[in-house]
Amino acid sequence: MAKFSEKKTQFWLNIAHFTNDVYTGMLNPIMPFVAAKLGITMAIATVIMSLSHICASMLQPVFGFFADNLRKRIFIFWGILLSSVFISLAPSVTRVPLLVLFVILGSLGSSFFHPQALGLAVKFTKTDVAKNMGLFMGMGTLGFSLGPIISSATTQFLGLNRMPVLAVLGIVVAGSMFFFIPKLKPDSVDLKSHEDFLHTFKTILTNRKLNLLNLISMLKSLVTSSSCALLPFLWKDMGYSAFYIGFALFAYNFAGGLGSLLSRKFELLVGTEKVFYFSMISTFPMMMLFLLTYKSFPTFALISFIFMGLIQWLAVPVTMFMAQGVIPKYKSIIGGFINGFSWGVIAIIMTGIGFIAQAKGIMPVLVTVSVIPALLSYPIVKKLFVLFAEQNRT
Repeated sequence: MAKFSEKKTQFWLNIAHFTNDVYTGMLNPIMPFVAAKLGITMAIATVIMSLSHICASMLQPVFGFFADNLRKRIFIFWGILLSSVFISLAPSVTRVPLLVLFVILGSLGSSFFHPQALGLAVKFTKTDVAKNMGLFMGMGTLGFSLGPIISSATTQFLGLNRMPVLAVLGIVVAGSMFFFIPKLKPDSVDLKSHEDFLHTFKTILTNRKLNLLNLISMLKSLVTSSSCALLPFLWKDMGYSAFYIGFALFAYNFAGGLGSLLSRKFELLVGTEKVFYFSMISTFPMMMLFLLTYKSFPTFALISFIFMGLIQWLAVPVTMFMAQGVIPKYKSIIGGFINGFSWGVIAIIMTGIGFIAQAKGIMPVLVTVSVIPALLSYPIVKKLFVLFAEQNRT
C-alpha cells in the first residue's frame, strides 16, 4: 500500500460520507409535496421511497464484494456522482416513471459508495478503529441530517424545479476522491482477487454473530425508516410547511449523528452490552411521549422525537465495529450487510407499512414498530454476547 496520511485520508473519507448522505436524506421531507405535484397517494409515495431504500441498501453487500476484489476507488467516485446528480433531478420531474427512474439511479449511488467507504475507513486506520468508525458514521449521519433541511428550504423558497442545482457539491467532491484518497494495492489482509462469490456470502450469512448483528440493525432501521417516511405526511396534513418538516428531520438525524460521535464514550462508560439495551428499549417510551404530545404540545413532541434519534444511533458504530471484527478480511462486504442489506430488508417491509398507515393511521403504526425492538432486545443481545464470550474462551 502506498504511503498515506491517516488524518488526511480519514478527513476526506468523512467529507465523502457526509456529502453522499446529504443527498440520501433529501427526499423524505419533500416527498409529500412531490406526491401532491404528481397526484399520487401517500401509500404509492411510500412504495417509491421504499424502492429508494431497497436500491440504496440491498445491493451493498454485492458492491462490497467487488470493491474488495477490484481494488479501485471507482465505487466511491461513482457512488457520490450518481447520488448527487439523480437525487437532485428527481423532485423536478413531471412524470411518475421519470421520478421512479431517477430515484433508482440516485439510490444505487449510495449502494456503490457505502461498502467501499466503510472498508477504507478501517483499512486506512492505524490508531483507534472504533473512534474513527464512530466519526465516520457520525459524519454520514450529520450529512443525512442536513439533506432534509437543504431540500425543504429549496422546495419552499425556490421551488422543486430548482433542486437540480444542488448536484454541484457532489460532482466536485466525487472528483476529489481521485486526488485525496490513496490508490489501493493488494496486501496480505485483503481478499484474493478471485475469491469465490458464493463461498464468501455463504461464510457471512451462516455466521450466527453476524446474523444477530444484522437483526439488531434491521430492528433499529425499522423505527428510523418508518418515522422518516411517514411523519412528513402527518405534519403536512397538520398544516406544517416544507421547511418545518425538513427542520424536524434535520434535527432528528443531526441528533443521530451526535449519538454516533458519542457512541464510543458512552460504550466505555456503561459497557457494550448496555449500549444495545439502552438504544433498543428507550425508543418505545420516546415514541409514546411523541404520541401523547404531538397535537397539544408540538414543541415537546418534537424534542422527544429528536432525542429518540440520538438514542437510536448510539449503538450504530458499535454494531458496525463488532461486525467487521468477526471476519476482518470482509470489511467492505460486512459493511454492506450492516449498513445496507439490513436497511433494504426493512425497505421491502415498508412497501406494506405505507398502505397500513394509510388505512389505520400513521401513529398506531409508528407505536407498533417502536415496541418491537424493545420486546426483542433482551433475547437477541443476550444471545449475541453469549456467542462472543464462547469465542473468547476458545
